[in-house]
Amino acid sequence: MQRRALFALPLAAPAVASAQGRYPDRPIRLILPWPPGGSADSQLRSIAELASRELGQPVVIENRSGAGGTLHAVHLAREARPDGYTLGQMHLSVVRRPFLVRTPQWDATKDFTHIIGMTGWLFGIAVRADSPFQSFREMITYAKANPGKLSFSTSGIATSNHLAMEDIIAREGVEITHVPFRGASEGITAVLSGSVSMIADSSAWAGNVEAGQMRLLCVWSEERAPRFPNVPTLKEVGHDMVVTSPYGVSGPPRMDPGVVRVLHDVMHRGLMSPENTRVRAQFDMPLAYLNTEQYQDFIVRRAAYEQEIVTRLGIRME
Repeated sequence: MQRRALFALPLAAPAVASAQGRYPDRPIRLILPWPPGGSADSQLRSIAELASRELGQPVVIENRSGAGGTLHAVHLAREARPDGYTLGQMHLSVVRRPFLVRTPQWDATKDFTHIIGMTGWLFGIAVRADSPFQSFREMITYAKANPGKLSFSTSGIATSNHLAMEDIIAREGVEITHVPFRGASEGITAVLSGSVSMIADSSAWAGNVEAGQMRLLCVWSEERAPRFPNVPTLKEVGHDMVVTSPYGVSGPPRMDPGVVRVLHDVMHRGLMSPENTRVRAQFDMPLAYLNTEQYQDFIVRRAAYEQEIVTRLGIRME
């Protein structure tokens, strides 16, 4: 009955009786592991603003960047109280990192309460506009004939886009050099300057493609991107792969189920709102909604996949 009442009264502040009293009765902190201004920051700030209106308490964004977007994970897993007042973005680097290091500091399947899956990113491969490669296949043909002469940039070692590109390279049997940067914008600069052959990253390249400075060879989404309808997907160029690196919101382990329900419901309404839909469209972010049970299951399955691919590709962070 409570769940139905929450959906029936979207303007009322949801609340639940918990061990700490009525929830929420003070501000909620949502930690984002990136600097301000990016796509995930914009999307989750929109969620926080919408949730604040409905909860009657502010959802305060705290940007805590570093360690490849995993600096906040130890705090959530080991230090924060499971009272619903400290939350954080959950993304695949947090799930993957334990398989990349000798001494893991958390287990994503056990050390968090996963609340809701939300969205992901549009990834793709782009070259400079004057590149001789008009298509993905032309690029691969050249790479096969010229081992090691091409290079690709990403936003870091062992990111989703880096692993996906290494997987593509292995499937094609080619040699292309990885050049990691701290962010996609640096990779774009490197491609435009000619120091790197291509970028394999999220849609930070979109404006440059639309401006005619870069050419998009493929996108990694399930279907062609509405913004770039003439650009094929990975499936269309020969690889049965979809890479969107979906993310969501999680909290410390052992959170009260009633608190989790309140947070899920209010964030779900925010995710489906016209305001957040506009933000996602602005950054070409595909909807990847999963409810609490589905998101918990996704993390378990994804952790197994991440362990397999990291082991298969032999990638380590130390």
